Amino acid sequence: MQSNTGGDGRDESPHERADRMWGDLLQEIRVAQTGVQILFGFLLTVVFQPAYRQLSQADQTLYMVTIVLGATAIGTLVAPVSFHRIVSGRRIKPQAVLWASRLTMLGLFLLLVTMTSSLLLVLRTATRDDGYVPWIVAGVASLYLLFWFVIPMVIRLRKSADTDAGAEG
Repeated sequence: MQSNTGGDGRDESPHERADRMWGDLLQEIRVAQTGVQILFGFLLTVVFQPAYRQLSQADQTLYMVTIVLGATAIGTLVAPVSFHRIVSGRRIKPQAVLWASRLTMLGLFLLLVTMTSSLLLVLRTATRDDGYVPWIVAGVASLYLLFWFVIPMVIRLRKSADTDAGAEG
């Protein structure tokens, strides 16, 4: 059996690593799927409320964009499960993990846009003073970007730089 510690203290083969990464990815997807499915469920009910017809054309369009974003986010976050089912047993788990990870990242980005769009719709409807609403939404979206993407990427890049510097020294 081929062993690979990769400097991370793990003694696992490439297949064991793929199995571990797949399990980790499934746990992450479960969290994201739950959130987007609950949000999407609530969004689906909006159009059936009497107040929906009182929304401006712009808000109705924003609602439709939000629904499509939510549906796309769900589809993208469910895709790794379908992907795995179709390629399971074909001895390509490392590639499946890579593609599932990419789909998950896309799904998380679509979830971010769906949540931002939902927040914009709700705040525009809840307030009649739209002057500050875009600023609030931009602030929340910035926090999502910071927490979900920027901080993890900075940590990843720093770790890569530390690893590269250690290999050179």
